[in-house]
Amino acid sequence: MIAFRFRVPGIVAALTLSIPSAPLLAAETPSQGWTVTVRGNAGMSPAWEGSSDLSPFLVPGISIRRAGTPAAFSAPDDAPSIAIFDEKWLRAGPAVRLKGPRRSGDYSELRGVQDIDWTLEAGAFAEFWPMEKLRARLDIRHGLTGHHGNIADVSVDWVERIGRWTISVGPRLSLGNTSYMNKLFGVTPYEAFWNGRITPYLADGGAKSVGLTAAVAYKWSKEWTTTGYMKYNRLVGSAGASPLTNNLGSANQFTVGAIVAYSFDWNGAIDWPKF
Repeated sequence: MIAFRFRVPGIVAALTLSIPSAPLLAAETPSQGWTVTVRGNAGMSPAWEGSSDLSPFLVPGISIRRAGTPAAFSAPDDAPSIAIFDEKWLRAGPAVRLKGPRRSGDYSELRGVQDIDWTLEAGAFAEFWPMEKLRARLDIRHGLTGHHGNIADVSVDWVERIGRWTISVGPRLSLGNTSYMNKLFGVTPYEAFWNGRITPYLADGGAKSVGLTAAVAYKWSKEWTTTGYMKYNRLVGSAGASPLTNNLGSANQFTVGAIVAYSFDWNGAIDWPKF
């Protein structure tokens, strides 16, 4: 799945494209055509990483898979990815994440703090299913723009499918190297002087946050599915000790959202208008 996500003051928007992996395309008895899913994801999340304020977001998206194949489980906070290798117990491939900028002009508490440009992170993911209901996932990415550090996200989900319901819950761990942590949570003497509420600070690499994500999805019909989810992260280590977090924001990071998805079959043909 490939996604483009951006934030403007009070709004986040995104475009998501999910591409079926090679094993799905080579299914032994494939159905003709594709299943297209269009979704909208809306909710509230921290205005900037470490902020104590919540900001609304809206994330439209689209995914495509071979008709007749089940949709793979995906947690709401998974990094967008493409499964190049796809077996029942293991999925792996490239992963990307695009984050919006952090601009001091948008938030009064960040006066004097350096802006962070649009951030594109690229890397790889591996997803393991040691049990039918247990999924473990690792995302490792490098910042190509915005920051040039490394970040790793580790997640574990217990997935229960009960009739039309799919319930998932599991812990989260996020880590970053010194370059990444210092870009997001470090404070220079210049920034401290112009802001007035923070002191100079050098952030170290290590654990950035620990948390929990829970989601409940209900499949109303073949076409319609709705999902509600909540996510809590606690900033730890250098991220939790940063003056940006302690003086201007909060170590407690909450996200709540809902996803509405509509699926339909498409034979792959495009009917162009005739003149």
